[in-house]
Amino acid sequence: MSEQSDIESRRTDDATDGVASPGGTGTLSLKRPSKKKAGGAAKEHRDPKGSHHGGAAIPVSLAAMLVTIGVVYGDIGTSPMYVTKALLAGQGGIMSITEEFVLGALSLVIWTVTLLTTVKYVLVSLKADNHGEGGIFALYSIVRRYGKWLIIPAMLGGSALLADGVLTPAVTITTGVEGLRTIPETHALIGDNQMNVVIITLVIVCVLFLVQRAGTSKIGRAFGPIMLGWFLFLGITGLLFTFTNPKVLLAINPLYGIQFLFSSHNHAGIMILGSCFLATTGAEALYSDMGHVGRGNIYATWPFVKVCLILSYLGQGAWLLANAGNTGLAGIEDLNPFFQMLPDFVRPFSVVFSVLAAIIASQALITGAFSLVSEASRLDLMPHMQIFYPAETKGQLYIPMVNYVMWAGCVIVVLLFQSSAHMESAYGLAITITMLSTTTLLFVYLHKVRKLKLFPWIFLAFFIALEGFFFGSSLTKFFHGGYFTILLASLIMGVMLCWYAGTAVERRQATLLPVRNYLKQLERLRDDTTYDLVSDNLVYLTNDTNTDYLDRDILYSILDKHPKRARAWWFVNVEVTDDPHTYAYSVESFGTDYVFRVHLYLGYKVNQRVNAYLRQVVTDLSASGELPPQTHEYSVYKKPGPIGSFKFCMLRKTLAQESDVDSKERTAIALKYAIRSVAGSPARWYGLENSSVLVEYVPLFIKFTSMSKLVRVSPNDRP
Repeated sequence: MSEQSDIESRRTDDATDGVASPGGTGTLSLKRPSKKKAGGAAKEHRDPKGSHHGGAAIPVSLAAMLVTIGVVYGDIGTSPMYVTKALLAGQGGIMSITEEFVLGALSLVIWTVTLLTTVKYVLVSLKADNHGEGGIFALYSIVRRYGKWLIIPAMLGGSALLADGVLTPAVTITTGVEGLRTIPETHALIGDNQMNVVIITLVIVCVLFLVQRAGTSKIGRAFGPIMLGWFLFLGITGLLFTFTNPKVLLAINPLYGIQFLFSSHNHAGIMILGSCFLATTGAEALYSDMGHVGRGNIYATWPFVKVCLILSYLGQGAWLLANAGNTGLAGIEDLNPFFQMLPDFVRPFSVVFSVLAAIIASQALITGAFSLVSEASRLDLMPHMQIFYPAETKGQLYIPMVNYVMWAGCVIVVLLFQSSAHMESAYGLAITITMLSTTTLLFVYLHKVRKLKLFPWIFLAFFIALEGFFFGSSLTKFFHGGYFTILLASLIMGVMLCWYAGTAVERRQATLLPVRNYLKQLERLRDDTTYDLVSDNLVYLTNDTNTDYLDRDILYSILDKHPKRARAWWFVNVEVTDDPHTYAYSVESFGTDYVFRVHLYLGYKVNQRVNAYLRQVVTDLSASGELPPQTHEYSVYKKPGPIGSFKFCMLRKTLAQESDVDSKERTAIALKYAIRSVAGSPARWYGLENSSVLVEYVPLFIKFTSMSKLVRVSPNDRP
């Protein structure tokens, strides 16, 4: 078999070719800018500090701050519901409470939130943005040119964060629903049967994922007032209990935490850090969601959120001091100070509030997952998927495939673990991996991009040590549920590794050929009547933005794989701009009337109906005389238009058995193509589902293994 052996192609013809009748583009209107202007749409600028900038920043306003509170802080905002509960269980219950424990544990919690959230993420990470987008993949895209090895912490941290995003909705919503049992009336309804809690949780989870299509802006406006009320509730109730025993304010001193960590009275030992770490599990969401709400709005709202959180922890600590050794509370299973400290008439309100807050906590992780996957797709670490922009801000996006996968994963977690106590064992382990990975990338950013000398090394040593302690303490949960999070993270990273490795094999054979060198061949093919006319207009969608070059696979498809004769060939690429409502295009005809290189510049809010926009481009060129009339005798119209039929050709690469690649590379390619098959149809993304589409498979042009030469023998002889 030769290098250019044919591979069977599959042809899919619909009832119509998908190109509207003359004048059928309706209100769609594209501008044809000059090449200089059009080409400038993709330019990227980097400031001296290393941040990428493209498009206007999200302005700071009261409305945007309300959206920020509703979208970003849900995860970290629900931590008071279970952090003190976990600390109390690790110490041995209410009968083991001492003043040393309360002040020491609270001090560890307060400084965990301060160091990891305020210092690392708010003060340092938010400055490292890529076109306004945050998250570990956005950070990697800034620093990746400083070392190929940086792909490892990027994939490791990203996959762990996505895995944690599946677990968060399950554990927070289940915790809130279980709070219904602290109310006698609702306890009488649901009883002690955990399956009732599971059913209620699953209903809430399904509704939550179902409304994601509305977009984070609309969800944020709905959730914002609720979360504002939630944080005020945390702050006010915590402050009232703090007044009853102001001594808990001593916990602000970090020495109490350090002394208790190594004290013999610390029954949990180093594992107490695993419970303290739960107080900051939403910190990574602040960075990931930056593209949704803007850096300035996080700066403006975080002080208020942090004060409310600290007051809630202090209030629970004051209640513990007042009830230390209370035998009446000793018999309560999984005693939760957050609910128990409230008066009976307030508790129903707090439970309902906590369930709503748990839903919003899940929202923070879901929106962060959309941003992460979007960044991963741009970096070719994940397949490209259909993305919707429901709001006027580019950072606010919705990815159906990610939504469905997280939905299914969350349902599996709820059914597998059923109770929040079991889920908490798995909670937080994966996020420590993400934080360690982010620290590594931030060090490179500070040292290489920001050109700082001493501070990056201090930053690296301090946070690697701190987060290393948290990781070590969280490992103790591995066999109690942490294994599930690690397994899920491993599966996600496996997808990234397969896609990355498969893409690397493809890039080895990728070759761009100058279009002008093939114009004569294309002209002869157009006029060669010995070949049937595939279509009047044959359209190839490309990823390349270079006007003068085409991927070899496209030219191979036209010239070598049974030559595809047409009256005109169109090579179209779509570029999404930072402006929401861009309608522009450019055309290079290379001095011909049969080869056209088209660049469509569409805003991120614009529906990418390529066939409709291409119809307008073709109509413009026909009117200007750049495209000759394409006469045809048959039509449903009395007077046929000057434009003929269209066919869209979409190429898929395949790896021949004879390709000279090792088994690992072959496996990577096979897995990448398997992943691609379930990632969605590009034909649907580009509005071609009703068009005439030719899906063609072309070989990867990789070196073939040498074959032994055959010896010809006569028909009657046997070798």
